[in-house]
Amino acid sequence: MGRIRTDIAIDAPPAAVWARLADIADHVSWMADAAAIRFTGERRTGVGTTFECDTRVGPLHTTDLMEVTEWQEGKALGVRHTGVVTGTGRFVVAPSPGDSTRLTWDEDLAFPWWLGGRVGAFVARPVLRAVWRGNLRRFAARVTETAT
Repeated sequence: MGRIRTDIAIDAPPAAVWARLADIADHVSWMADAAAIRFTGERRTGVGTTFECDTRVGPLHTTDLMEVTEWQEGKALGVRHTGVVTGTGRFVVAPSPGDSTRLTWDEDLAFPWWLGGRVGAFVARPVLRAVWRGNLRRFAARVTETAT
């Protein structure tokens, strides 16, 4: 599919943004495409955390197998997708002027042939970008609710 990047300015300090982002179980509260998260190991934070995420985008439903591959406290959270859809994802938390934060979300995913492979990915790209932008708006709203 190639890379999809989206970002948002959040009117909250980086520590507040990280605190919410680092709570992986909470991702279902702001990710419209994440229906459920089930941890598959003992860890809940940090590199090596593994989980299944029931993902739904329109009529497509899959269980995404994920492993946290990067955990820079307060700065970055990276994952590897190893289920039906494969690839990597990464969130970066960066300070912005005025005690605000820029949150950037990158994904680089590959679809299997039976989901259309490259053609399916090309068609899905604008849909996923729109879903993820909405996710970041919901995330920002939740962070600013608790930060004020």
